[in-house]
Amino acid sequence: MDQATAPRTRTSGIDRTLQIMDILAERKVAMSAYDLAKSAGAPVSTIYRLVDELVERSMLTRQPDNMIWLGPRLMRYGLVYRAQMDVFSLAQQEMQRLVDATGETVQICARDEGMMLVIGMAHGEGHFRVASAVGTRVPLNWTASGRLLLGHLGDEDRRATFAATARPSNTGMAETDPDVLSRQAREDFENRLSVQFNASEFSVACIAAPIRDESGACVATISIVVPDRKAEERSEALSVAVRDAAASVERSLGRH
Repeated sequence: MDQATAPRTRTSGIDRTLQIMDILAERKVAMSAYDLAKSAGAPVSTIYRLVDELVERSMLTRQPDNMIWLGPRLMRYGLVYRAQMDVFSLAQQEMQRLVDATGETVQICARDEGMMLVIGMAHGEGHFRVASAVGTRVPLNWTASGRLLLGHLGDEDRRATFAATARPSNTGMAETDPDVLSRQAREDFENRLSVQFNASEFSVACIAAPIRDESGACVATISIVVPDRKAEERSEALSVAVRDAAASVERSLGRH
């Protein structure tokens, strides 16, 4: 068997790290580095080195008796993940109430690095359909929700993100200037409302409101997606409805 086809037998540092985390989570007690190595079936020197690196990065903690336990950085990740799940669950409930109240299509969106990701969607009455189904990812500058998802950031971070991620849309109507986008994003976030016409799809408008966590960061958006003509005709009523829906989710999350 040549080297190209030989099975991979070396365990990566990432795999060993996950083994350590899994062992501690399963045992639910602090352990010595030596016992971790034995439980993982790994060389003691390898586990000692990994433990030192993970303790340095607060992924693990070393107790006074030299026993190893999970670190505070993991709690931060877990809390962020849990908060996102709470947001999605609460927003889903509000999404359906908003559909029933307005009769229009409603989406829940979140940020995925330099993209906006549709994570929830409910169709309104009638035959109106949009191309951006659940799982769709589009550049942040294409959508009203995308601007809101960056609106809480500081001026430099907000502009730098738009500069790195903004792309021309298929309709050619999405703004790409990072200075303009940064200013719009902040204004929309402070107004708790963003409206965009024909940027990602022709004849389609999006009216979005931010869902903010306790720190004030926009963790998701809820938006009404309608034909552009209807958005103009019902602008005030739809704007009030989507703002109220976002505020309802925030209250459920404990934000006042």
